Formats: sequence, structure tokens, C-alpha cells
Amino acid sequence: MRLTKLFVALTATTAIVSCSDGMPGARSFFLEAGAVVDSGEFGNATMNNTLVQSGDREYTVNLNRRFSDEVQTTVNFEFNSATIDGAAQAILRQQADWIRQFPEVRFKVFGHTDLVGPNAYNQSLGMRRAQAVVSFLVAQGISRDRLEAVVSFGETQPLIVTEGRERANRRTVTEVSGFVEAYPGELNGKYAEIIFREYINSGVPRTTLTGISGSELSTSN
Repeated sequence: MRLTKLFVALTATTAIVSCSDGMPGARSFFLEAGAVVDSGEFGNATMNNTLVQSGDREYTVNLNRRFSDEVQTTVNFEFNSATIDGAAQAILRQQADWIRQFPEVRFKVFGHTDLVGPNAYNQSLGMRRAQAVVSFLVAQGISRDRLEAVVSFGETQPLIVTEGRERANRRTVTEVSGFVEAYPGELNGKYAEIIFREYINSGVPRTTLTGISGSELSTSN
């Protein structure tokens, strides 16, 4: 009799386990309450904020990713030239508009060339291109102190490896690099404040507000 009861119990357990593999929702019988609702992404936003606040996830990395998603970060140049043409000017105006939203943040401009010509000359040319972009951004009202540095990679980082002329390689790239010294504690619970400020200013017509604060506030079209 005892063996019969044991056999019945094992049979029932096997049936339940089998059903858990094939019946929707059956797994919840064996898991904690709410496990079926949680697909594994619950709380990701809170986790991200915690990582940013603790420094485990670099704020500048996240902001640079957003910058590259929302604005073209690259401008191109004619052969052996550091002149900013009309297409580049349009892109740099977009960059300046975006940069104004975050007066706490610094940026770097990296200069590049194609592989034509001596490396030393291309190093110099890449620097001139980066400096030209910095000068243009300054003319758009961005503080020179926020453009942390100009860096030339010359011909060392081509997008397309070719010995001939290649416009895609003749470029500058603008990137988020860190915070200005006046804002050493932006990671300390102030990110929401920055985003809220950006949200409020986004509703102001550009004819009345093209800057955010201080010397970068203007009323030009």
C-alpha cells in the first residue's frame, strides 16, 4: 500500500513538471510571485541611474552615445584643405546647438587625414582641421574653455584603408570628453535637473533663446 502511494505521488509530480514545460504560465507554480511578469528588464532604469551615480558607468560615455545618435559628429574636408565648406558648416551648427544644452560638459575635436602624403605633414594637417572646427564652434557661441583640446591622429586611423585620396578619411570627429571644473559634482544627483532644464528650454522659440546660460545666452536667429 505504501509503495502504491509513493508511485502515485511520483506520477503526479512528473505530470506537473511535464505540464510546466508545455503549458503557458505553468512555470509560475514553481517560481516566486511575480516572476512571470518580470521579463528580466524590470528596474533597468533604476539600475542605470545607480551605476551612473556610483561611477560604475561613465556619464560621459552615455552622453557621448546620445550625442552621436542625435547629431552628426563628423565633418569632411577637401583634399589638402582645412577649409570648412557649406555642408560642414551646417553639421557644426547642429553640433553647437546640441552642445549649448549641456554647459557642464567639455568636448574634444579629433583631426584626421587620408594616407596621401608624408605622415608628419598629415599630422599637422589633421591638427589644422581640428583647430578650424574649434574656431567655428567658438564663433557659434561655445566657450573655448569647453573645447578641451584639439587632437590630430593624422593618417593613423583611416576609415577606408587606401593609398589614394579618400574623402571619408579627411575628417574631424567631435566627442564628449568630460566636465568643466566649475561642475565637479554633476554625477551627484543632478542629472535629472539638467534634463529638466533641457526639456523646459526646448519649448522656447529659437528666436528668443539659442543659448542656455552665462556668456552662451543670446537672442539671435
